[in-house]
Amino acid sequence: MYVCKICEKRFYKVSLLIYHQRVHTGEMPYSCKTCGKSFRVGYYLKRHMKTHTGEKPYICDTCEKRFSNSSGLKKHMISHTGEKPYSCNTCGKSFVSSSYLKIHIIHTGEKPYASHTRTHTGERCHKKIHTGERPHSCQTCGKKFMQLCHLLRHTRIHTGEKPYPCATCGKRFNQSEILSVHMKTHTDHKPCICSICGKKFKAASPLMRHMRTHTGEKPYFCEKCGKKFAQHEHLLRHMKTHKC
Repeated sequence: MYVCKICEKRFYKVSLLIYHQRVHTGEMPYSCKTCGKSFRVGYYLKRHMKTHTGEKPYICDTCEKRFSNSSGLKKHMISHTGEKPYSCNTCGKSFVSSSYLKIHIIHTGEKPYASHTRTHTGERCHKKIHTGERPHSCQTCGKKFMQLCHLLRHTRIHTGEKPYPCATCGKRFNQSEILSVHMKTHTDHKPCICSICGKKFKAASPLMRHMRTHTGEKPYFCEKCGKKFAQHEHLLRHMKTHKC
């Protein structure tokens, strides 16, 4: 067995350990030459490329709708079967997709682990907040960090390293996340797709807001009258009616 030195997770293959360690380091060595988006694993890049080529080799046997990847087809098939395989561990409510379950968990505040985090790895990281443990130190300025990936990202401030270049204009960035945001200024590419109606979005956050139109979730409520809203800006607009 191969053990991760940071979170102690175990793997039966060294290649799986290497892929996993990129979660901690933030390394994303596989980049799309079309839009600049980076990935930790080569397979994810290969799957992503189909969004540019338009290739859709996976076909629904019921309605013949085509998909670029098997997971998209699998999610679609639930619309025919009525299956709801994703269940809330707290209330037992079932959902057709993991994204709906995620919205439900965020809305209800379900936190199944003792320190109120949603994963065992998250629990270990959360404990460091209480203990004050910061085992990763910057050799240049001495600043300490709880996680190795945060230290690696910080050291680029000192080195000036910007390993993530924009394939369109050549501008470089020290974080892959910043590059991904920048790339959206060059393209109308909308990789985040609603599994229910097919509407496309440039980022995950507007997709999550859109999903509430399907789920009916209203996580924002007025403390004065109790009225609930699906969008935060709608709550802010409503609050002005109480000030009049």
